[in-house]
Amino acid sequence: MGNFKGHALPGSFFLIAGLWWAGKFSFCYATRSNKSVGFLASKARQRYLEVIEASVMLFFSVTGMLAEQFVSDGPWLRLYDYTEQRWDRLMNWQHATMYLFFGLAGSTALMVHTADKAPLAADRMMLATAFFTEGFLFLYHLHGRALLDVHVHQLLLYAIFSSALTTFLEVFQRGNVLLELLRAALCLLQGTWFWQIGFVLYPPSSLEEWDLKDHNNVMFITMCYCWHLAFALLAVSVVYCTVCWLVRSRFRRMRSAEMGLLKTMEQESEDEV
Repeated sequence: MGNFKGHALPGSFFLIAGLWWAGKFSFCYATRSNKSVGFLASKARQRYLEVIEASVMLFFSVTGMLAEQFVSDGPWLRLYDYTEQRWDRLMNWQHATMYLFFGLAGSTALMVHTADKAPLAADRMMLATAFFTEGFLFLYHLHGRALLDVHVHQLLLYAIFSSALTTFLEVFQRGNVLLELLRAALCLLQGTWFWQIGFVLYPPSSLEEWDLKDHNNVMFITMCYCWHLAFALLAVSVVYCTVCWLVRSRFRRMRSAEMGLLKTMEQESEDEV
């Protein structure tokens, strides 16, 4: 993660996850509210979505771990450099550990939704643990850094620990659409903020570098964080409204088709009489 691409990769993962969760939870809520939608609301279909999500999460996690370990300047599974008598690239190891716990969350979700014997709440508990571990690692990731560098990562911690708390509450309030959409928004916030950190600390060559010791930059980046939060909430709201509108439109078309079929059958009965 010591470069722009290293922040863009997890940022993209969290953006995809946030948008997926916003769409999935909106779809599940809309179909529960319109039970006449038929096959759309089936438990088998929703379990299928859960299996897809867990598989993609596991794939992303493995991809992240491999990227952290086997890039050209990565540790290549070497934790300690005996020649230099020091730990070897601990930053990469920390990030790989973060991906490891999300991989465990994906594996747990796969077991929950493919084996009936697994506790249903285990997927939410493991995902909450993964978010908490991510924040715990980043909390001790900032020693000796510049003022703005520390600040942008501290702001990231607010989103991470809020995601952990929200997901933990889902263990006891599973199916609560407000908690689920809040988790999606916080995940989107993490994604956009990872990208923002990349632009602040490792700006592309065409952009001017930030003064990491200027307090005015700290004030601006705090305001910028609020804009990111507003964007995440707005994006989740747009996805929710769009999905609900699509489900209701499908429901209305199905009802119109059923009414048309009923009228046809009535006319045929009258003709026979």
